[in-house]
Order: sequence, then structure tokens, then C-alpha cells
Amino acid sequence: MRQKPPIVVKADGLAAGKGVVVAQTVEEALGALEDFMQAKKLGSSGEKVNIQEYLPGREMSSFVFSDGTNVVPLLSACDYKRIDDGDRGPNTGGMGSYSPPIFDSVALQKKVQETIMAPAIKAMAQEDRSYRGVLYGGLMVNDGNVKVLEFNARLGDPETQVILPRLKTDLVDVIMAVIKGRLNQIKIECTKDACVGVVMASGGYPGSYKTGFPVSGLQDIDKDVLVFHAGTKVGSTPWEVLTNGGRVLTVVAMGRTITEARAKVYDNISRIKFEGAHYRKDIALLKS
Repeated sequence: MRQKPPIVVKADGLAAGKGVVVAQTVEEALGALEDFMQAKKLGSSGEKVNIQEYLPGREMSSFVFSDGTNVVPLLSACDYKRIDDGDRGPNTGGMGSYSPPIFDSVALQKKVQETIMAPAIKAMAQEDRSYRGVLYGGLMVNDGNVKVLEFNARLGDPETQVILPRLKTDLVDVIMAVIKGRLNQIKIECTKDACVGVVMASGGYPGSYKTGFPVSGLQDIDKDVLVFHAGTKVGSTPWEVLTNGGRVLTVVAMGRTITEARAKVYDNISRIKFEGAHYRKDIALLKS
């Protein structure tokens, strides 16, 4: 079958969230193939590629716990993969996330669980590949219809940072229920509050970037705001923090609404400084 633009070119290997190109032209698709297969920009992960159907709609990450038999939904979130505002620029490992999705509903979650997540767990058990842990479904939602982009056997990044703060049940209790095959005996409760996370990245990411720059302002963050360290390291003194990666920090705030949580996270993220710092300004900016 001949695929017309937009054309989705996806590396057939692990690529830290950067192995997908949504090409708007044939020339852009050919460029992605050259980058993956000839220039080896993704190493061995790009030696094989999948050419996939372009799916319009809104992307959503859905998570469930499984003990091999029982399937219990956790929460859903929306993440932002492109480096720049307006979903422009190359894909990254994720520049921010929010939960719950503004378009989420009880009916949508019921459809996701009954037609995608539970059948996937059941099918693995039928193949004698019983799965215990977290199943992450990368989904595309369009006019109430849901299609699967990918599955991951893990919690996502940066989705985890906005999902686990909403979890009221002790995570250790959930993990033990998964291990012992008794998820049906535990009630997983989550707050109705919204959560928004914004990633601070090094200048130049996801391309080449420099590290080793001091991070200031961490002591000025509100006590109820979370800062997750990713690409950082300790400097010459225990209290000195230096950049040490592409995605440096994720700043996370909660609120009664997404708008409230968003305002809090951006108020706090503006207090953190390091040379070349870059972050999107439109995370969880809701559109009508």
C-alpha cells in the first residue's frame, strides 16, 4: 500500500521517545529514513523502521495495573512530545504533561478498559505470557474512537510525575497486590485534583547540548510544588546542583483545576535558572 502524507516513520527499537517522525511531505519522510537508517542517529534502534498510518485526534496515555489476571485502571494523562510551543520542532522524551485529560470521560475510560487494556492483558495470559506490572497504552482519541499507537511495560515519563501525585492509595500496597496476585482485594483511590508538570531542558536538546551549568532558585520553590531531578548532578559542594543531561528537571504542581495547577507550576518554574534553560510555555494550555 502506498502511504500518502502525513507519513509516520517510526524506529523499530527503543529510542527514548525520539524515534517517531510525523512527516508532512514525502521528502521529510525520506529525510527521516536517511537519519535513522544511514546516518544511524538512533544507533541500532533505527536499523529497521515501521511506516505507519497517520492517526488524527488527541493523544492520551492510559495506565493500568495488572497482576496477570485482574486489571485495575490507574489514571490517564496527556504529554507533549515536541520541543517547542505549538507542537513544533523535533520529538523529545517529553516536555511536559497534565492529568486528567480535558477530554476524558467515564464513557471513554470504560471503552479504553473494555476494548484495549483488559483484552491486551487477557491475550498475554492466553499466550502463557501472563503480565504483572504497569501496562501503558499510548492512544489516539478522535470523535470518541480510540486507536492504539503503542504499548509500554512501564509508567511513562513525564506522565508518571503527574499521575503518582494524584494516587491516594499507598503505591507499595498496590505493588504488593500486583506481586501476590490480589489486585481484586485492593481499592485504588486517586484525588480529583489536577496535576501539571513542565520539563526544563538544556539549550539545544534534543540535539547537541552542553552540561555543567549551575542550577539556581530551587530553594525558592513553594513547599507544595514538586521538582523531579533527571539530568542533574551534585557539584563541588553538596548543595550545588549542576545540569547533566538533556531533560534537566520536571516541575510539578497540583490544583483544584488544570488552570489552577498550570498557573502554579509556571509561577514556580520561572524562579529556577540555569544557562540555556528551555521549557514550553503551553503545557496544559487548554483550547476550547
